[in-house]
Amino acid sequence: MLSTKRSQSHHPDSFSSRYRAGKSKARSRDQSVITSRRLHRRHTPDTPPDGSSSSSLNQGVITLTIGPTKRLFAAHKDILCVSPFFAALCNRPSDPSSASSSSSSASKPIDLPDEQPEIFSCILEYLYRGDYYPRLRHDKTNNTWDLETATANTNTNPRDTDPGATLFVPAAGAEILRDTAVYCAAQKYSLELLKRLALKKQGLHSNIPCHTILTSARYAYAHTPDNESKLRAHYLALIIRSRGTFKRSGTMQMEMEQGGKLFFDLFVAMCNHMDDLEEAARPDDTC
Repeated sequence: MLSTKRSQSHHPDSFSSRYRAGKSKARSRDQSVITSRRLHRRHTPDTPPDGSSSSSLNQGVITLTIGPTKRLFAAHKDILCVSPFFAALCNRPSDPSSASSSSSSASKPIDLPDEQPEIFSCILEYLYRGDYYPRLRHDKTNNTWDLETATANTNTNPRDTDPGATLFVPAAGAEILRDTAVYCAAQKYSLELLKRLALKKQGLHSNIPCHTILTSARYAYAHTPDNESKLRAHYLALIIRSRGTFKRSGTMQMEMEQGGKLFFDLFVAMCNHMDDLEEAARPDDTC
């Protein structure tokens, strides 16, 4: 399918499609999607990885309680243990005082009270299918990427935020970009390929309001380590490229008055950007 063309309309507090953080062109295939789909084929419940029957695989189903409401999820152990985080939890030693077998220990429920069910649902969908909603699509004719919701509603106002782009996160007290939340969860669960996928998909969204960008950036800084270089750099580059929009944003002024490491990093990035521009403008003195 062809990528949707959005109008270049301007809005004082929103991003037009020209402010997209990522590039639509990419390599021949997203390796994160390919790798996870191959993994899914090897570990699909219909074809157990060890050649045993599907009934024996069902004995390896792990129950998870997610969030303060303890919403129930279930996943096959072999699928879940692709994540080192869950592998450590699933393979934890059983209680010495218990007479239960190792198999019953493996099926002990995992409780994640601080995780959000909507985000964890994306994690499970990725582990089983190699992607999560809205899914990534490749237009082979133009060698471009878009999201499956991009052409779902052709009558959508060009100024509207892309469907499925944001998610209310109680920890942030506001809506943030869904892909940022997924990226931070992937960081926590050590799913490097999912991090790459989430970052790629985030760059395909458009018309995201300034306040959502800034709230998402703060969330990213709060839920990634200081040595994280991808998602944080993505936001710094986005704000610099879209500085004309942010200069007119009252939200940006309030956010900067509150301060924080995000804005120190932004100041350094701005200085480096100006240095690069000055260097490029200097005449070549080499003989």
